[in-house]
This record gives sequence, C-alpha cells and structure tokens, in this order.
Amino acid sequence: MPTFGFHGAPAGLATRRQLRAVGLRPGGHGPVAQIKWKRGRRWAALYRLDLAAPVRPMTARRWAAHEAAMRARRFCRGHQGYVDHYVRGPLKQCSTCFSCDTNEFERSAY
Repeated sequence: MPTFGFHGAPAGLATRRQLRAVGLRPGGHGPVAQIKWKRGRRWAALYRLDLAAPVRPMTARRWAAHEAAMRARRFCRGHQGYVDHYVRGPLKQCSTCFSCDTNEFERSAY
C-alpha cells in the first residue's frame, strides 16, 4: 500500500473525515493508500474521491435509534435515573452517586 508523509497525499485522495466534511463516504471501497506521521505511530487510510458515494440521509428510524443510544449513555445505575451528562466508567454512575460511593468507601476504610 502506498504510504505518504503528513501533508504529502496527492490530489484525489482523502481520509474518512475529509470525505465526511464534503458529504461523501467510502462507498464500500477499501483504502488505496495511507498517510503516516509522528514517526509512524499515527496513520490514516486514504480513499479515492472519484469512487466515494454520497452520505445516506438519516431516516426517522435511524434518528430514533440514535436518540435511544444517546439516552442510554445518560442513565445512572446509582439512582436509577437520567442525568444531563454522559455517564462514564465501569459503574455507570453519575458524578454525584460516584462521589457519594467514594466518600462511603473512604469512611469505611478507617
């Protein structure tokens, strides 16, 4: 696979992000080249612009699935409710529940 340096890709090739910025997607075609930077530790695949297809529009069902996934990321297992931010970590607790559990743990350690 041809490899180019940072800012060295020829015209007609683009990364996924660059394709998305102009409303395109790879369209089922694989990468034809790659760019590498940071001494080879970072890389990105390059796709041909002439083979790229337009991005598919979001349908009502796809929007509903997206909303459900985002809603699931905001559910706190600590108090069994939704919060206004994404819940992170293995416990899936909001920051309030997590800090309460941490304080209880610290108190029980002494």
